[in-house]
Amino acid sequence: MAAATATPISVSSHCCSSSSSANYSNSSSIGFHQNPYKFLFPAVFPKRNVSLQSKVNPFSNVVLMQDGGLAATVGGVENEKAPWKKLKEENADLSVVKSTVSITVVGASGDLAKKKIFPALFALYYEDCLPEHFTIFGYARSKMTDAELRNMVSKTLTCRIDKRENCGEKMEQFLKRCFYHSGQYDSQENFVELDKKLREHEAGRVSNRLFYLSIPPNIFVDAVKCASLSASASAGWTRVIVEKPFGRDSESSAALTKSLKQYLDEDQIFRIDHYLGKELVENLSVLRFSNLIFEPLWSRQYIRNVQLIFSEDFGTEGRGGYFDHYGIIRDIMQNHLLQILALFAMETPVSLDAEDIRNEKVKVLRSMRPLQIEDVMIGQYKSHTNGGMSYPGYTDDKTVPKDSLTPTFAAAALFIDNARWDGVPFLMKAGKALHNRRAEIRVQFRHVPGNLYNRNFGSDLEQATNELVIRVQPDEAIYLKINNKVPGLGMRLDRSNLNLLYKARYSKEIPDAYERLVLDAMEGERRLFIRSDELDAAWALFSPVLKELEEKKKTPEYYPYGSRGPIGAHYLAARYNVKWGDLGVHE
Repeated sequence: MAAATATPISVSSHCCSSSSSANYSNSSSIGFHQNPYKFLFPAVFPKRNVSLQSKVNPFSNVVLMQDGGLAATVGGVENEKAPWKKLKEENADLSVVKSTVSITVVGASGDLAKKKIFPALFALYYEDCLPEHFTIFGYARSKMTDAELRNMVSKTLTCRIDKRENCGEKMEQFLKRCFYHSGQYDSQENFVELDKKLREHEAGRVSNRLFYLSIPPNIFVDAVKCASLSASASAGWTRVIVEKPFGRDSESSAALTKSLKQYLDEDQIFRIDHYLGKELVENLSVLRFSNLIFEPLWSRQYIRNVQLIFSEDFGTEGRGGYFDHYGIIRDIMQNHLLQILALFAMETPVSLDAEDIRNEKVKVLRSMRPLQIEDVMIGQYKSHTNGGMSYPGYTDDKTVPKDSLTPTFAAAALFIDNARWDGVPFLMKAGKALHNRRAEIRVQFRHVPGNLYNRNFGSDLEQATNELVIRVQPDEAIYLKINNKVPGLGMRLDRSNLNLLYKARYSKEIPDAYERLVLDAMEGERRLFIRSDELDAAWALFSPVLKELEEKKKTPEYYPYGSRGPIGAHYLAARYNVKWGDLGVHE
């Protein structure tokens, strides 16, 4: 397969990339390896989209791409503080060769594609984040025309609040760029046909191709093989976004990675965990590393425990067949919550470069104490009637075996055996069919030594605990619980919140996580995607205890649909002198 010649770095005054520092490496056709290079830009950018591209030597061949165009090769550019300025001056001497991006959604007829991927692509188009020349193809086994795809997609598209006036026009323009090709996921012949259609739309431009695999994991490898051998870009980059689950244990995950790497290089594989694209998760490192008041407190000396909490207020809703094969630990804890934990606990990276950040995350995961079955409890929701409404139990789902022991709730206590976090319990809990929907990080600080006001709190010192809460969803917020004197002549203390509620502070709508991650994949930014050694370390932590739970056929503790979860989660937390922070009267 032909090697790539360049990787674009796009900047727009309308579209603010999620990447604060990009590691833009060339990822092209199969078997191609290339070192990443970074370019530094000044704070102020020109209004129009500008991209820089380089070959293996970052300064021997530099090209300017404006409005989606790829410029011809010019002489070397010296290392300056603002290299793009010199390129701009030389723009008159450049002969422009156009480039394009072709995005293929594999599994286009599925729920994820309809509800998340196509709306994310439209949002990027709406915010002028896509290049001038782009094409979107849906690929699936279902028989469908271009018009039928556009009709299906149009039902799920929404517009940004601040630009609603031209919504209809933008939507019409976007749908004209959407096409469909029906084919089997394991048919190279069908992918050759797709390649022919892509080439027709690329019309001789330098092509870059992104494949989004929105398909079951058992057909990942077939689709990747066919796409890579029959539909890769001939001149630009080829990248593949892979949705979780990435296996169901260490062995299957390693086998999947090995199979994918027969056809792709590691830097072509973008393993997506959409929680890493959440606004508050991205803000985690900003909060810690750019605010002097937090970093000195971020250790065992001041933090008593950290809680990572995920809850949904609905059950499997007919999707139990898929869920029953994985369970809540594989579905939520091993990926979403563990990735957040790694970001929270990592040491300061050398830079914001993707590899530097991922290196620190891997160090955290490898420092974690092996998880014991005694530090894990599991639950499963049962049917419940409340207010005249009946709610089904997990095994009432027709797609779930009646004797299923698959957990829909789990809690675990984890420890990081390093100098910063030694002895600090990191408690996770995740569940379905609970009393509310939330995802948050709660940091409980230690008690004030010799607190002069202890008597004002009585015997419950938990009331005096400072707590930092980062609410990922819903109603994104960061708030710090402090002790405060209630106005009046007496000495009465109150626990108050210093609150940053995003919707009150920022009028702009928060982008969906998929928008950020798809944009990053197109730009070659890997910071929010999972590297293969991260995946190995995550599975190494959870695989042994998952195997033990299944071999011993441990019965889950049952809890009513819509409740706060099984009581066993409280006993687990109490073993480490911790109370779950989300169960207070004000939560």
